[in-house]
Amino acid sequence: MKEIILEKLNVQFSTAIESVNEYRGELTIIVKKPKIRDICFLLRDDPQLQFDSLRDVCGADYYRHDDRFEVIYNLYSIPNKFRLRLKVRMSESDIHVDSVVPVWSTADWEERETYDMFGIIFDGHPDMRRIYMPEEFEYYPLRKDFPLMGIPGSLPLPRK
Repeated sequence: MKEIILEKLNVQFSTAIESVNEYRGELTIIVKKPKIRDICFLLRDDPQLQFDSLRDVCGADYYRHDDRFEVIYNLYSIPNKFRLRLKVRMSESDIHVDSVVPVWSTADWEERETYDMFGIIFDGHPDMRRIYMPEEFEYYPLRKDFPLMGIPGSLPLPRK
């Protein structure tokens, strides 16, 4: 299955693939940000691949690197019983990536959660607003520079 995935991606998106890594039988492909949605459509719609299940969308913060943030897409092909991980890297100065809600509707809440916790903005998302934190909260709790004890006074807490 790995060979088929890589062959099809190399035919249509050879310049969009940054790296390929396999660890313990799981394939991870780092792709360039502008092509993420197109690659996802191919992975879903190709009759040989059929990645019909988006299992998770999450973020990562590598704080001291040039490409500080990553968005990680965990995909699964039910007919092929195969997992695939896609990653998109981005700098803090350009924290936008295309939404994959048009590909998998389940990305809706997962992208909102990633936005709420990391501040990564998914362009084209149908309802890009916070899901856990209040809209007026100006911080992103899963960023590495967010204090472990929180920011005093940033949220009104209930009285005891």
